[in-house]
Amino acid sequence: MEKIIKKAVFPVAGLGTRFLPATKANPKEMLTVVDKPLIQYAAEEAVNAGIEELIFVTSSSKRAIEDHFDKNYELESELEKKGKTELLRIVQEVVPANVTCVYVRQPEALGLGHAVLCAKPVVGDEPFAVILADDLINCGGNCVLGQMASVYNDQHASILGVEEVPVDETDKYGIVDPGETDGRISQVRSIVEKPAPEDARSNLAVVGRYILTPAIFKYLEKIPRGAGGEIQLTDAIEELLAEERVLAYRFAGKRYDCGSKLGYLQATIEFALEHPELREAFLEYLMSEFGQAGKGLLKAIND
Repeated sequence: MEKIIKKAVFPVAGLGTRFLPATKANPKEMLTVVDKPLIQYAAEEAVNAGIEELIFVTSSSKRAIEDHFDKNYELESELEKKGKTELLRIVQEVVPANVTCVYVRQPEALGLGHAVLCAKPVVGDEPFAVILADDLINCGGNCVLGQMASVYNDQHASILGVEEVPVDETDKYGIVDPGETDGRISQVRSIVEKPAPEDARSNLAVVGRYILTPAIFKYLEKIPRGAGGEIQLTDAIEELLAEERVLAYRFAGKRYDCGSKLGYLQATIEFALEHPELREAFLEYLMSEFGQAGKGLLKAIND
């Protein structure tokens, strides 16, 4: 089947203030979960879904991201001299040979919608994906964007990756009002950015994965600033609903909110427990240091 979604946009211009001082000089997307930065997990998901062009919407403080995906001749030469062939392979395969990286500056911090709009000259008149690296999703090899791309190939409509969140947390997300549902796919009747729990139409939240048609750009260009004084992608999607179908897709996989310290720590522990080189030793360490305390806590909770 011909690949329809070939471009993915990565909005990476944010300041990452929730992780200060770690993000004072280092982009939050370069924070590592075990041995890879968050942005690499996101890029790998895109590549595994068949994406051929990675479009990073950056700011002046995000040069480390460009450097990470660039070739490092000095490092590669040193690894080759020392016969560290496996490490050399890992470094050289950060970006596959058939994949292109493009960098676009977001001149002002005007929100996710504005960041996506900045990518318009590169995206052109094609459907495209948007991935937020903060939302790290473990899906056992069947990546979320790949799942969504398959749906797009069949439905040819914009798709929002969604999951259920606690009702009292709807004010942290874009929340959809789902209509007719068939399995994991629902028609979107409306979408609202960060509604108060008492105003939310559901607890179905958009969580960092989108496939959008190019029609979204004309709405991003004309909508006024919304929540937080920013150009909200959610508001543009709400306008798009008047013109096109939009679908919500309940993806298969476990999401970690790595934009929060707790979610980041949870991801680090659980990914370490799945790492082929670390899992046995790390599990042994956890059990030796915290095993009895963990059992006591579990007993107290159950009692």
